[in-house]
Amino acid sequence: MTRETLSLGGRIAMITGAARGMGREHALLMAERGADLILNDLDAEALNGTAEECRSFGRTVTEMACDNTDIPNYIRLIGEHEAQHGRVDILVNNAGIQGNKYIVEEIDEEIWEAMTFIKMKATFFAARAVIPGMKKRKYGKLINVSSIFAMEGSFSMSHYTGAASGVLGYAKGWARELAPWNICANAVAPGTVATDLTINSMGWDVIDEFEKSVPMGRLADKREIAYAVAWLASPESDFVTGQLISPTGGQTIVGI
Repeated sequence: MTRETLSLGGRIAMITGAARGMGREHALLMAERGADLILNDLDAEALNGTAEECRSFGRTVTEMACDNTDIPNYIRLIGEHEAQHGRVDILVNNAGIQGNKYIVEEIDEEIWEAMTFIKMKATFFAARAVIPGMKKRKYGKLINVSSIFAMEGSFSMSHYTGAASGVLGYAKGWARELAPWNICANAVAPGTVATDLTINSMGWDVIDEFEKSVPMGRLADKREIAYAVAWLASPESDFVTGQLISPTGGQTIVGI
């Protein structure tokens, strides 16, 4: 890998769910590698914090704070920001919500919609909004953030598993449909990542025990997942489409 082929200089990337956690990490790494950014999240204050950090790399960053499940408004804002920047070269569909555990009988319509609307509906319509411009320029990168649960399933989280599987399916379908326009569509399915949310929800005792089941003996660092996403956004992956990258430390070998 060379600095040139990993560089995102001159590219415009839109990242959803960018205020904190993995979305923030994707934004920081892409800014570090030269991309100008459109950052999206529901939390305007936290989003501004991420944006300011990205601007410290000398990048142009615009903030798009909104409810992604309000589809008409979401599409309108994407269009406005795309017009402001001139284009969107890279879309990282990262936004989602914490997958709380419910057995099937406990998942009512409200719980199902909260998960599915942000992960599947908003993901689809964000891509739908930027694809026409990508087709016109004959270039684009669509990257959906899925989960190891899309491959392994999970106990008491079938709504989350279904949504994670859905965005993987989108990537494969888009890859097939959009290849003639030189648009790549891929997915990244991380294992368990050491974020503040993970640590607070699991606790260190549970994490210590969980790490024993990971062949590499630890959780992923946020930057390790961001490297995979940034690679898919870079020229290094221009012939890679319809694929799933799963940085899990070997969890997919042994199951979860």
